[in-house]
Amino acid sequence: MEALRKNILGEGMGTPIEWLAKPVSVAIVLFARAITAVRAIWPESGARARHCVYFANHSSHGDFILIWTVLPPRLRRRVRPVAGADYWLKSPLNSFIGRDVFNAVLIERDREARKEDPVTQMTRALDAGSSLILFPEGTRNLTEAPLQPFKSGLFHLAQVRPDIDLVPVWIDNLNRVMPKGEFVPIPLICTVTFGEALHIGEIEEKADFLARAEAALLALAPKRAGD
Repeated sequence: MEALRKNILGEGMGTPIEWLAKPVSVAIVLFARAITAVRAIWPESGARARHCVYFANHSSHGDFILIWTVLPPRLRRRVRPVAGADYWLKSPLNSFIGRDVFNAVLIERDREARKEDPVTQMTRALDAGSSLILFPEGTRNLTEAPLQPFKSGLFHLAQVRPDIDLVPVWIDNLNRVMPKGEFVPIPLICTVTFGEALHIGEIEEKADFLARAEAALLALAPKRAGD
């Protein structure tokens, strides 16, 4: 697969992959804005100036793209999504987008196949100065519930880097733009709402921390009739 990817993308044949990745990233931003008319809603404190962890609800493969799209360019350049290696390495095109365009931290979700601890991968990226986009639900939410229970990854990451800002982000409407099984996006207005940063307490238990993180994220969800 790697050989096929290099052949398709021209690696090793005098065409640096960065030349292709940069215009593709610009095209993705323009396409996402055209389809969703996405707008960011920031808290009173504004966008985080230092690196942080954005943790968000997850209903579409395009979720991290929408967050990435609304970030100011100065921040976008150093933001890396955390994503499943099984999806983003399954084809040469996926690999190019995941690794080369977005520089994703690719996590092996199959515990038996893991060669490295996911928390170690994420802390290495943070220590190098990157911000992360993380989806604590672990997989796309295809249920009627607004959120699935959070996995423990966010807690363990907060434990080893307690000073890092953890910023809740609610993505609204993207699941309707790209419903499961559809290949043609439906133009709809989307919003990405950023909350105030939180941190883990000095002696906070896992269940308490995850409940607090879930509540902070749910508080950003738009209120609709019947809620």
